[in-house]
Amino acid sequence: MSLRPARRVDESLQGGTGAQQRALDVVSHQRDLAGIKHVGEVAKTWYLRQARARGFDDAVFEDGTGRLSEATIWNLAFWDGETVIWPHVDLLPGITMQILTRQLAHLGVAQQTRDIHRADLTENLAGVVMNSWTPAIPVSRLGDRLLADGTTFAHLLHEAYRNEPATRP
Repeated sequence: MSLRPARRVDESLQGGTGAQQRALDVVSHQRDLAGIKHVGEVAKTWYLRQARARGFDDAVFEDGTGRLSEATIWNLAFWDGETVIWPHVDLLPGITMQILTRQLAHLGVAQQTRDIHRADLTENLAGVVMNSWTPAIPVSRLGDRLLADGTTFAHLLHEAYRNEPATRP
């Protein structure tokens, strides 16, 4: 008897700068030990499924003070046309986020870390999600807040990511 695991691949989440813009539901949640990579986080899957049932692609977390932090398996970044804005909240800074921070600095792109609340989200602000699959997928809306087209921002992040030198163990 052999087992064949079922595997679902969502091609639209594999990245590329032409990836379809995502719509994220905003849910009240703070990951336990958010700054530490660990397993056993059933809440991420539960919130993803709840978001999809409500017509969204995924969920983004809002802490108890109303600050946006991260999505289920993604870091967040925003762009006001001049500056990359990273959420200032307890989160896991993923490897891709660290690479982008470093390479954006090398490109001379302004960056800041600050609290981001839903009220800060306007149609003048672009957003993306990122993880080890991709340096950027544009986000079209967070909850009921529409964002600017994030395609140009995603291109910038892909360029920054490509600038990271390859390393060998």
